[in-house]
Amino acid sequence: MLPGMKRTAARFRQPTVDEQEILIHLEVQPVPPAEVERFDQLLAQYHYLKDAQLVGEPLRFVASYGGQWLALAAWSAAALHIKARDGFIGWTEEQRRARLPLVVNNSRLLVLPACQCPNLISRFMRLMLARLSADWQQSWGHPVALAETFVDPHLYQGTAYKASGWNRLGQTAGWRRSAEDFYQKHERPKQIWVRELVAHACRKLCAEQLPSDWKVVEERASPRCTAKAPQMRSLVEPLRAEVPEFRSKEALAYPLAGFLALIALAMFSGVRRGPQDLAEYAASLSQGQLRALGFRSSKHTGRIRCPGESSFKRLLPRMDAASLERALLLWQEQVLEPSQDKLVIVDGKTLRHAPVELVSAVDGSGRWLGTMPVKEGSNEIPAARELLAKVPVDNKTALADAIHTQIETAQQILFEGGGDYALTVKDNQKELVQTLATLLTPGKFSPSAHDPDSRPDPGAQSQPP
Repeated sequence: MLPGMKRTAARFRQPTVDEQEILIHLEVQPVPPAEVERFDQLLAQYHYLKDAQLVGEPLRFVASYGGQWLALAAWSAAALHIKARDGFIGWTEEQRRARLPLVVNNSRLLVLPACQCPNLISRFMRLMLARLSADWQQSWGHPVALAETFVDPHLYQGTAYKASGWNRLGQTAGWRRSAEDFYQKHERPKQIWVRELVAHACRKLCAEQLPSDWKVVEERASPRCTAKAPQMRSLVEPLRAEVPEFRSKEALAYPLAGFLALIALAMFSGVRRGPQDLAEYAASLSQGQLRALGFRSSKHTGRIRCPGESSFKRLLPRMDAASLERALLLWQEQVLEPSQDKLVIVDGKTLRHAPVELVSAVDGSGRWLGTMPVKEGSNEIPAARELLAKVPVDNKTALADAIHTQIETAQQILFEGGGDYALTVKDNQKELVQTLATLLTPGKFSPSAHDPDSRPDPGAQSQPP
């Protein structure tokens, strides 16, 4: 107990002069890394949960006076699904998934036994909430907009939260998560309290566009598969028909058709980096989605397994690219119906996270028509010609940038493909630029093979039109 503080049996009382001095000079700050272990030990010793484990992005605060710790608070990731909270915010399911890091959970709050000063906890809360978003920005690279917490009514009434401007929304349904997608009833519902950290936080959280300094949260959101089981099966079926299985049936924990469908779905969702991201994406799929892909269940747990990073590294190099492309194009045509667009746009790109260069063709709406890899030691030009040989250009117009402005490419499109072309010309193609300038310069028409008459045309206007 601090000097000057007195114990009293009264339930409610005004702070003494010494206690008021503590409240006035109370310091609140994040716990430095060197003190985290001490913080966690105090929580495990004095908090009723006897546990200091935090999930997601944690942040710990301490209230002190004269260097002595008086109260502790820990913040962590918000709960995934809380019906009352999500209804209070008003956001959609997809907004909740992408924007949930803007909500934080006050998972621990503790006044240490050395101090039982009246109003200490509300003073601590006020000072902490005033700096919470800025400290979160410094620690995790983004601000926070809304705070939530859960209070066990068998032990507390949430008075400290009510005094600090929190809103009570009701209580939980009395379930706790015991696995990634499995919950158990515990028959001890808790009060749900929330507090907006900025003005109109809920309105901003469910708006079509987030404020500019909040958008980083959406940009960091992990891609998620939103496809339903029937949609996933519609992709698996053409892959099973077109891509031959090259492994023995006894080893097929992940059938090739479902495996390739998973990769395609990951790419549609924005996964770009390779096996590690593919494995993380696979782990986010539900049991129903994994079942739709045809994956098998584990003999030990009975749950359907998803492929890990090693599976992707082992199988990807062995894929038949031509068969896969044919199956995906067939599936695309089944879903979108045959393309009626009259443009074929050819463009080359280098993959950002791999030393691979590809030339792809799309139509005017952006619909994929095919892809050809650039061979090692070569460039886009021959790859584009191989691509144009398999992509129909009959009665269509092919567009490409200046690197493909080649006589052979134009002849292939015109004479072999039966299409037209519109190829880009740049200033550094000097001979071609000069030829085009000559051909496109307007001049008088001469009906004979002789040079036109150099005298002025009597019917010509005296001034330029």
